[in-house]
Order: sequence, then C-alpha cells, then structure tokens
Amino acid sequence: MITGSIVALATPMKVDGEIDWEALRRLVNFHLENGTDGIVAAGTTGEPTTMSFAEHFDVIRTVVEEVNGRIPVIAGTGANATSEAVELARYASEVGADYCLSVCPYYNKPTQEGLYRHFKAVAEGSQLPVILYNVPGRTCSDLYNETVLRLAEVDNIVGLKDATGNLERAQELISRLKGSDFMLYSGDDGTACDYMLMGGHGDISVTANVAPRAMHDLCVTAMAGDAERAHQINTRLMPLHTVLGVESNPIPVKWALHRMGLAEAGIRLPLTWLSEKYHSTVSEALQLAGLIES
Repeated sequence: MITGSIVALATPMKVDGEIDWEALRRLVNFHLENGTDGIVAAGTTGEPTTMSFAEHFDVIRTVVEEVNGRIPVIAGTGANATSEAVELARYASEVGADYCLSVCPYYNKPTQEGLYRHFKAVAEGSQLPVILYNVPGRTCSDLYNETVLRLAEVDNIVGLKDATGNLERAQELISRLKGSDFMLYSGDDGTACDYMLMGGHGDISVTANVAPRAMHDLCVTAMAGDAERAHQINTRLMPLHTVLGVESNPIPVKWALHRMGLAEAGIRLPLTWLSEKYHSTVSEALQLAGLIES
C-alpha cells in the first residue's frame, strides 16, 4: 500500500509548449530529495489531454526511469474510450510503472453500470493494479460510493482517488471499507487533512508540486492521528491550496513552479498562462509557505 504525499506531477514545458525533458527529470529529483512518497506521471496536472500518445508514453517512461525504483510511480492512464484506457494501462506496465490511475470517462457521461463495466474492463486488461479516479467537477461523471464498493471487489482494482472534496461521503466510504486493503486517497488538497484524519491513506496532491516536504509532513502527521499538529501544518498551507485553484489546474501551479525557478513559462492551449491579476496572489501564498523570499 502506498501511503503519504503523492504528487500529481506537472509536466514542465518550454515557452513554445514543447515538453522540457531535462526539467522533468530535475523535477522528479526535487521530489525524491524532499520526501514525496509517490509520483503520478501524466495525471490531470500533467496535461495528458494535450499530448500525443507518444508524448504521453514518454512522460511516463521518463519519470519511471528517473525514479529508478526509489518511490512508486503511478501512471495516469485514464480515457473516455475504454479501449484507449486499456491500451494506456498496458503501456504503463511495459515501461515499469507500479500502478495506473484511471479517471472516470469524461464528456460521454456513462451510467453507474457503464462506469462499473468500464473500470472492470480496464482492470482485466491491465497488468498493473488500478486506482480509480473520481473528479466529477472535470468529467461530469460521478462515481458513486455504491459503485466504488462494487469495484473494490474486482480483482486488480486496489484504490480510489477521491477529488470530490465531500467529507461526509468520504467518511461513509472509509467506514464501509475499514479493515480492507483498498487504498483511499484524497484528491482535494483543501480537505485532505481531514480526509486522512478520518482514516484516508494519503493525498494525491497538486500542492505537493511546490511544497513537497510540507505535504509529506502533513500526511505523516494526519495519518498518525495527530490532529493538532496536522492542522497547524495545514493552516500554513491553506493559502497555497486555495490559490492553486484560482484558475484551472495546472495553470496556477505551473506559474508557481516557474516563480520558484523550477520550470520555464510553458503551457499548452487551450490552457493559457496565469492571468497577471493573480501573480501577486500566488506569490504571496508561496511566501507564506516559506517557498520563496519576498
């Protein structure tokens, strides 16, 4: 079981939008040096929806190679076509990823039965353990708790990234899966502290891109049940959690990485560079978190 702070890794790009492979390798090592417990390569924050298949594969391969077995790598392999999701999962296995993260199919709005059959087919076609990913704010497709419980019984489906931010719903699922080895991760930084204090196993985090050490400490403390200390850390990080959502992810976090000197000012259409009116807001949050000087 992977526990702790799992970064939803941004993909560094040059100003012309080309992937910056050297910066990607440096960013992986930044996380290895700062306590990150696992890496998601080519997840939502990594912009796979604007990549070719070859680029998507190469991002996963590059991260796996650079990590070199030191921490687990979870490959983003979701798609709105089941056959495509299976193909991506098979490739991730070939290059040595440890798990695959498969998002609910977006745009085509399947039923709960359709979601169940989709993920069952992905699990059957994948040699890697599958982590489900529910983010209805992006996909318009919500994986209900009852469907998660059905899928938890399917061989090769081992966990869930829950990005709903709904703690009441999370508490029900955590309670009903208590005692199982099914992994339950927050995918919403703003509520992740409380999610882990309720029994969640970690956070697949955007904030960890820029604050890996603090997010690792938060996860360790919260999972140990030290609510007072966990909330102290989270209070310091909350401005960062908030501002990294002022425009669509990964726009703010890529600007923050650039501000920290970790990446060039590169992003791909239809996403655009962070609006100037938010530059000071994000800078102030980075300062409050002790990540840059004023």
